[in-house]
Amino acid sequence: MSFWPDQRVFVTGGGGFLGRHVLAHLKARGCGQVRAPRRAECDLRDPAATQRELERFRPTLILHLAALCGGIEANRLQPGTFFYDNAIMGIQLIEAARRLGVAKTVVLGTVCAYPKFTPVPFREEDLWNGYPEETNAPYGLAKKMLLVQLQAYRLQYGFRGVFLLPVNLYGPWDNFDLTTSHVIPALIRKMEEARRSGATSVGLWGSGAASREFLYVDDCAEGILLAAERYDAPEPTNLGTGSSVTIRDLAEKVARAVGYTGRLDWDPTRPDGQPKRQLDTSRAREQFEFEAKTSLDDGLAQTVAWFREHFRA
Repeated sequence: MSFWPDQRVFVTGGGGFLGRHVLAHLKARGCGQVRAPRRAECDLRDPAATQRELERFRPTLILHLAALCGGIEANRLQPGTFFYDNAIMGIQLIEAARRLGVAKTVVLGTVCAYPKFTPVPFREEDLWNGYPEETNAPYGLAKKMLLVQLQAYRLQYGFRGVFLLPVNLYGPWDNFDLTTSHVIPALIRKMEEARRSGATSVGLWGSGAASREFLYVDDCAEGILLAAERYDAPEPTNLGTGSSVTIRDLAEKVARAVGYTGRLDWDPTRPDGQPKRQLDTSRAREQFEFEAKTSLDDGLAQTVAWFREHFRA
């Protein structure tokens, strides 16, 4: 706790899904000097705006959470935008931080950066052993370039940059738009709307055979702050639970969580995405004592409760 009161923390993406939770955790730690500008105040794609914002606030720590992200369909429709926005925001922010002499920068990557056929569990050493799954490769590669930049800057300039690889996140304040959302919020919305309307079936993408690991967003926020406090090395670090579930089993869990009893109709003509995702989380546990606390069933129950309270469409 003594680390945080003296920090001046600049948070990108503070108005987003993960950012809201990180800001709440910073407040709980007694960090009173926090700047989290929205895009209208500081568009990270504009290098001059980024430089000005950092010069005004003079942070000691940057948490780069901002990202353009979405599910398979969003990545399929806008691969160029997903690549450009994610690469340019991070590259320019890291360069501005280097010029200003920011003491430490923590950058969020993505599990999408891993090769399509990475052996399970994904170990950080496997990150460069192949090409990412095609449907989200531009996003994953854009994020992975920020790891290259951080490592190069550490070697040349002594820049203290940390790169974290969170697995798929879910929880309150997630994106429930069916065009751009990830799998858990999409399943919750589809099944809750089907329950309310009395629909006898719900159509779902893919075969259901792919497996995924999911990290509750509050656990991720805790992992980020622990890394900021305790980790300072060039190697990337996974953030996850270390366990996975098939999409078919996940859908059945969501159905139980919302109380939907209708039929689940799978469409195998739609893409499954990467066949398997499950992380080796030992480095985070050993290096900065991070372990996820929230079970998938408990996290789903909390997310469904939040959705019912806040979503009125």
